[in-house]
Amino acid sequence: MNASTRKTVIKEWLKIVAGLVVFAFGVHLTIFANIGLAPWDCLGMGIARHTPFNYGISMTLMAVVILIIDMILKEKIGFGTIIDALLTGNFVQMFNSLNSLPENHNIWLGIGIMLIGFIFMAIGMWIYMSAEQCCGPRDALLVGLGKRMPKIPIGIVEVLLWAVVLLIGYLLGGPVGIGTLISTFGAGLVMQIVYNIIRFEPRKLKHRDVITVTKILKNS
Repeated sequence: MNASTRKTVIKEWLKIVAGLVVFAFGVHLTIFANIGLAPWDCLGMGIARHTPFNYGISMTLMAVVILIIDMILKEKIGFGTIIDALLTGNFVQMFNSLNSLPENHNIWLGIGIMLIGFIFMAIGMWIYMSAEQCCGPRDALLVGLGKRMPKIPIGIVEVLLWAVVLLIGYLLGGPVGIGTLISTFGAGLVMQIVYNIIRFEPRKLKHRDVITVTKILKNS
């Protein structure tokens, strides 16, 4: 993608926001499924239980803290990373607040809703990542930790990170259930299926950090 003009960069920012809206709707569906949450969402809900903040603000504050850690680890930070940190949790909270449907108590319906949520999350990530302005704070954290534990496979590092996050979330009272297990192992599988269908390969993207994009804005 040609990113040589200010207009192009602004269009990419709008694409990032649009992708995050779609992604956030998917996360909302996994919460509405009411069968247990993914590790990070479990932690967000756990924090919300013990603070004056709702889920959206809790997730935003957590994302900002992770973003600072990413910077300390000297990971590549783009405007996409920053926009993700500031907006995603609040978009999810918006959908949670707008939903007027009764709470789900059917486990099979919940599983179906959660799987549909994974599809929306995958599509949202595709839209968001295709702007090529770096990934979200949590992905950057995983990469940063992986670099500092080179002898451990990145998949194991991810599982260890999720385990710590889930444990803290559980201790704080975050919802854990069959959906937690499905999220941990199923979200990535659904994402891969969706990406195979739309022929999207995230590893081929050429992400640009904040400094690079800022130079484009100044010189255009």
